[in-house]
Amino acid sequence: MDLGIHGKRAIVTGGSKGIGLATALRLAAEGAEVAIVARQEGPLQAAAERIEQATGKKPLIISADVSVEAEVQRAVAEVVKQFGGVDILVNNAGTSAALPFDKVEPDAWAADLDLKLYAAIHFTRAALPYLREAGGGAIVNVTAIGGKTPAGSSLPTSVSRAAGLALTKAMSKDLAGDGIRVNAVCIGLIRSDQIERMWKRTSPDLSWEEFAASPWHDIPLGRIGNPEEAANVIAFLVSEAASFVTGTSVNIDGGKAAVL
Repeated sequence: MDLGIHGKRAIVTGGSKGIGLATALRLAAEGAEVAIVARQEGPLQAAAERIEQATGKKPLIISADVSVEAEVQRAVAEVVKQFGGVDILVNNAGTSAALPFDKVEPDAWAADLDLKLYAAIHFTRAALPYLREAGGGAIVNVTAIGGKTPAGSSLPTSVSRAAGLALTKAMSKDLAGDGIRVNAVCIGLIRSDQIERMWKRTSPDLSWEEFAASPWHDIPLGRIGNPEEAANVIAFLVSEAASFVTGTSVNIDGGKAAVL
């Protein structure tokens, strides 16, 4: 199926590993010009080599701290200089920060919001003139199922993610007139560095397949997901195949969440 994104210009934040890397790979495989943004140069270089080997397309790599507005503006300016514009924005940068309320230090609230909420705001603001200039485009905000159904000891992450969902819905209404679609994906248990560390710490005697399929995870589909499965949904949402989809969120969690 042709997703209609050949030649589109995409920015993927947190693009050096995990879901971000898988998304960049999928978009490049579909023929998009892709820029990946992350803090560390080494992982960016490794990700770029992997993308080029797999797709034949060399991505633009940008080392930037996405929690700093000036660096976000610089990153978008580099993309525009290289590609001539922006059609797709995937706001994926983020890490897990889950503690009980009384264990969260005051500075941690601001740091989490800067990384997960304000980074998406700053990237969207910086890219917006170019999305409008292109006649429209697509934005996907990567959030988590905890933004819909916060568990105990899930702070400040669940609050930042809930704010990201509200941002998605409000932006989708404000930007629809410009032909810009805004959607979100809510991630459940997907294989990542953090999940792999949990596997090696708690179940070193199990293979990855055994750990991923453990009933302890309580996932109706019976296993932890793969980054490529999240990337497939994101690629659909930014594609022409989803041309009438905006202001919605899709759970990528194997059925674990208790809400739609």
